[in-house]
Amino acid sequence: MTSLERLIENVDTSIEEIVKLEQDLVRIPSVNTGIMPTGNETEVCNYISKFMENEGIGTKLLSRDYGRDNLIIDYPLSDSKDCKLIFMSHTDVVPVENESKWNYEPFGGDISSGRVYGRGSNDCKALLTSQLMAMVIMKRSKIKLNNGLRLISGADEEHGGRWGFGWLLENHPNILKAEYAINEGGGTPVEVGDSIYYLLGTGEKGRLELNLELKGESAHASLPWLGTNASYNLLKVLNLIQNYQPELNISLPFFKYLNHFGIEENVTSENVEKIIELLKKKLPRLSYLSKALSRMTITPTIINGGVKSNSVPEQIKLICDIRTLPFQDEKYVIKELDELFSDIKEVKYEIDYMSVPNYSPFETELKDAISKAHSKSIGVEEIKLIPSTSNGFTDSRFTRNAGTITYGFSGAHPNDDPMLANVHGTDESIGISSLVSCTKTMLTLAYDLCEGK
Repeated sequence: MTSLERLIENVDTSIEEIVKLEQDLVRIPSVNTGIMPTGNETEVCNYISKFMENEGIGTKLLSRDYGRDNLIIDYPLSDSKDCKLIFMSHTDVVPVENESKWNYEPFGGDISSGRVYGRGSNDCKALLTSQLMAMVIMKRSKIKLNNGLRLISGADEEHGGRWGFGWLLENHPNILKAEYAINEGGGTPVEVGDSIYYLLGTGEKGRLELNLELKGESAHASLPWLGTNASYNLLKVLNLIQNYQPELNISLPFFKYLNHFGIEENVTSENVEKIIELLKKKLPRLSYLSKALSRMTITPTIINGGVKSNSVPEQIKLICDIRTLPFQDEKYVIKELDELFSDIKEVKYEIDYMSVPNYSPFETELKDAISKAHSKSIGVEEIKLIPSTSNGFTDSRFTRNAGTITYGFSGAHPNDDPMLANVHGTDESIGISSLVSCTKTMLTLAYDLCEGK
């Protein structure tokens, strides 16, 4: 039995410990509302620091502000100061909108039917748990690495990274420099017949926040005709957004691989809607992704307005989420918005760029290593990787800007239905099988790429 095979066996004997670490991290409510003071990431970092120090692994904390630390761990048994691979994740989680809808305590870390439930259980404390345990299991076995391995878990990923990886890039850029990095934002399994395909996150759509201000004129609600109700302008704007017909584009490499999933015709801008409908019947998750990757999206998310129930509102603010394709820059977005709202004089808007589209090349040593590592992890001869652009955004854009080739790959188990994850939703969860397979994948990846011995 090789050293790597023994390490993989050690993962199987550490399942209870892996699950407990995941539960403990979920039970720390590191909620990021986007409005300071928020986050509480330092409490997560302190817990991990104590946990890792008990294993003889030192940690480093760096922060822009009190309570919002970023966690950095360099694997101690490395013969090189140069970092070959970065394990990436984040410690903050989104708020729980309506706790009464949850069947499980949002920060309870409950286990049911082979799953761990709780906010952040999937996004992103599962990946963090697996990466930590991969380091711990190697350290316990006194595995030395020829090349450097670093773990970075950032603050503020859920609101743009200004306290996390974005701040690290500006203030500690060398920490983000490595040959490769692996992060969230990919790794969804798709089974077709006897073949297992995984979506490898090679890039991301851009993300902007659209802030609209809708004007009216106040009046007493009993004499509404004496004023101009901003609510009616809001209605016009919402109707325009709902009926917006974005330009369809299939230039992303992802669309060249749809023939693997029973799509016999070449995908074009003219037939992509029909193909999306075909996929919806047998591979709904792939259908939703195809729709997201073929267009820009504008989604209303927050409405604020009015001062009193008996007063006509003269100002309403609407916030929208915009996701762009790689060729759609700020000028393109402004042109689309100007055309969309051209008939409504009472609307003003501003856009805040939170993430520009970004990508890494597909054919790399890291891609081959991921395929090999995850095949070993789940016990199959081969998995096939397909380059995919994430409809969301992650901290990968910062490491890519630092020159580090970065992929999104969570190491999920094919038996763990991704539709049960409910990321950012009610009863968010992760399958224990995925916690285990991800730990094996991260461990194998580090051992191979960093040349374990």
